[in-house]
Amino acid sequence: MKIAAVDVFCGIGGLSYGFRQEGFDVRAGIDSDPSCRYAYEANIGADFIEADVATLSGTKLKRLYEPRSKAYRVLIGCAPCQPFSIYTGRYKKAKQVDRRWHLLKEFGRLVVETRPDVVSMENVTRLKRHRVFNNFMKLLIAQGYHVSYANVRAHHYGVPQRRTRLVLLASLFGPINLPPPTHKSKPQTVKDAIAGLPPIKAGIPHAQDRLHVTRRLSKKNLLRLKSTKEGGSWKDWKSSLQLSCHKKVRGKTFRSVYGRMRWNAPSPVITTQCLGIGNGRFGHPQQNRAISIREAALLQTFPRKFRFVAPHEPVIGLICPSSEFSRQEAS
Repeated sequence: MKIAAVDVFCGIGGLSYGFRQEGFDVRAGIDSDPSCRYAYEANIGADFIEADVATLSGTKLKRLYEPRSKAYRVLIGCAPCQPFSIYTGRYKKAKQVDRRWHLLKEFGRLVVETRPDVVSMENVTRLKRHRVFNNFMKLLIAQGYHVSYANVRAHHYGVPQRRTRLVLLASLFGPINLPPPTHKSKPQTVKDAIAGLPPIKAGIPHAQDRLHVTRRLSKKNLLRLKSTKEGGSWKDWKSSLQLSCHKKVRGKTFRSVYGRMRWNAPSPVITTQCLGIGNGRFGHPQQNRAISIREAALLQTFPRKFRFVAPHEPVIGLICPSSEFSRQEAS
């Protein structure tokens, strides 16, 4: 049985890679960010189409499934989660003005125009609270789809990370459900994912793996991290090392910033800011540095062979812009 899949909002292809590993014929990935092209095409072996989903027609999307003979069609769509995420500081403003708020509506339009056999969607759990999700559900049901959705804890399925996501499946064939958890009683841990990597120092890449690199640390931040125990945070520090915000009532609620991960537990949610110790519990459990790009990728279950940047492209921009380096040094 041949199953053809097209990935909308594909990014660098993490989800497409998983589908391909399970035997799906991934025909193409679509995203508006041109910087994703190299990683997508190098790892997925399918075309990357730079396009704004809001301007993408169902006719063009249907062509990507051709030839259609004896192939079932799957449409994957994980719209950007920032407008709905608790991690964005612009949440209330985003509700009114962020155009990404409407991308799920555009994805629904493409479902109507192409009528794939199966629809797969993933987003943050907060999406369920919003009218756009309810409207998407109603649209699928009106089109004859059987719909199932649930909050899925990634560490219950073998991901060494405490990440909960809303996963939705819809099928024209009949009822469809997510498989039961595979690792609920014994989750993968940080140690399982990254303990085999060689030690490095902050800001110095490993000689054989240029992605095994992390941000530099100022002398004070290095001292702060040395004062943080495994699984601990800024609360381990003496008063002279604490930032002024930590001493305010509101700042005391941010318990995880400048924290270290625990070896024998899944990692916290890996965010786009995971390479800085001041952005969460992103300190290495033992070494005096934040996690590296390679470690962040492994905690996201990207395989070691996954190619993120072309051989001639610098890695420095993946860590942070040069202005971020200077800002971190200053603190």
